[in-house]
Amino acid sequence: MRCLEVLDPGRYALVEDLGRPGYAHLGVAPSGALDAASLRLANRLAGNPETAAGIEALLGGLSARFTAAATVAVTGPAVAVSVDGRAFGSHVPVPVRAGQTLTLGTPAAGLRCYLAVSGGIAVEPVLGSRSRDVLSGIGPDPLKAGDVLPLDVPVGVPAGADVVVPVAAPADLVVPVTLGPRDDWFDDPAGGLSAGWTVTAESNRVGLRLDGTPLRRAVDGELPSEGVVTGAIQVPPSGLPVVFLADHPTTGGYPVAAVVKTAALNALAQARPGTRIRFRPS
Repeated sequence: MRCLEVLDPGRYALVEDLGRPGYAHLGVAPSGALDAASLRLANRLAGNPETAAGIEALLGGLSARFTAAATVAVTGPAVAVSVDGRAFGSHVPVPVRAGQTLTLGTPAAGLRCYLAVSGGIAVEPVLGSRSRDVLSGIGPDPLKAGDVLPLDVPVGVPAGADVVVPVAAPADLVVPVTLGPRDDWFDDPAGGLSAGWTVTAESNRVGLRLDGTPLRRAVDGELPSEGVVTGAIQVPPSGLPVVFLADHPTTGGYPVAAVVKTAALNALAQARPGTRIRFRPS
């Protein structure tokens, strides 16, 4: 059997694919890779369908040994990639022989690296996805040393490219948003959101917690719980927003002032604590 043995998961590594959308009515979040564009790219480079499961490694650090030959690709922020000590770049197809060990370094910027292996990670799917949902606990457990992950049979040809640009993870982000549905619950929501925020260390796959000048409520009282989507900017009584990411709860009782444009979610997935964010309402 083609397998990958985890020698060191690094700081935090999860199996993720493109998620399980369509189950919000059951209280199940979409989950999936936070930087979906990087996982799609890694899969293309490794010769997989874009929907194949890979590994999302927080701040790199992953080390794994292979029982069979494979093609691998690492994407996300630029990061050192080595096979048995021989250096390769990220964002390129890398051949690995049976018995060899792949090791990722730590990216200088950004948060999440994505490892795709030819054939894809073939753990048992739950509700049609192999993704870990950290809020509900659905999907495979976080990886630990000694885990052995089955690999599916390769079906495609690795896709090389002359130049593949790594993810940029700047210290300042301008994030486009659509105001609403509860922007009328705040005084000057557009001005407040565009004033500037800082990502805090309490952020995770559920959401980014932000610090800054609190938004002022224009409406007192409580809001009945209602559905929320990925990218929703929910504002608790503190006035400090939380941007919901892929493992968010499917309902919430705090007003949502705006929703992040889908195309901007990949950049938020790479925002380290300390990153400065300014929302741009449209």
